[in-house]
Amino acid sequence: MVPKKKHTKRESLPFRNKNRRVNDESQTEAASSPRIIGGDLKGRRLAFHPGGPTRPMKDRVREMTFDLLGTVVRDAIVIDLFAGTGALGFEALSRGAQRAFFAERHFPTADCLRRSSRDLGLVDRSTIIQGDVLLWPRRMPDLSFERPWIVFVSPPWSFFHTRISEINVLLETLVAIAPAASRLVVESDDQMAVEALPVHFGVHQSEEAWDSRSMPPAVLHQKRL
Repeated sequence: MVPKKKHTKRESLPFRNKNRRVNDESQTEAASSPRIIGGDLKGRRLAFHPGGPTRPMKDRVREMTFDLLGTVVRDAIVIDLFAGTGALGFEALSRGAQRAFFAERHFPTADCLRRSSRDLGLVDRSTIIQGDVLLWPRRMPDLSFERPWIVFVSPPWSFFHTRISEINVLLETLVAIAPAASRLVVESDDQMAVEALPVHFGVHQSEEAWDSRSMPPAVLHQKRL
């Protein structure tokens, strides 16, 4: 009788490593996928494209954002610029916003936004606008003017140091057409001085300064129009 061959440690090791690697990758992807932290959809996960250019906002920063906004989110129109995973826009919809417009130029990330809107049952309240949002001042897309806007501006932080003039032109263009009582919410890194952002916006000559709140390395800047 030929004795059965015993598996040596060396022979079985690659199989165990492969399973461990697959599990580790799945856990990493799940951990990187942002979740909604408040409202009707609390706890639901958003589609995420690992390895892409997206920098998801930390939960604690997003929580501070919506604490600052309070009840004005309900029934508002949300414009989520540089949307990425759409965490801000979908969070607002979960908390009662009427509609959200998501602007995203990265094709795979825009596909994730569409998948999230389907998975969350928000297709009829979501509009995904694919393309470079910094080109909007040349040709503005169709937006809704029925309710006040909440405009979220959370670009790659490097833009505040290399493309701040383009960001400010975009803000000025949006503010010029925004409904009364709208708000701007800008998330920057703590290396950008708030003085780099405009104070006055054409017809909106409010003397109210930007309300800046720091949660290093992020800083939130909010302005009422």
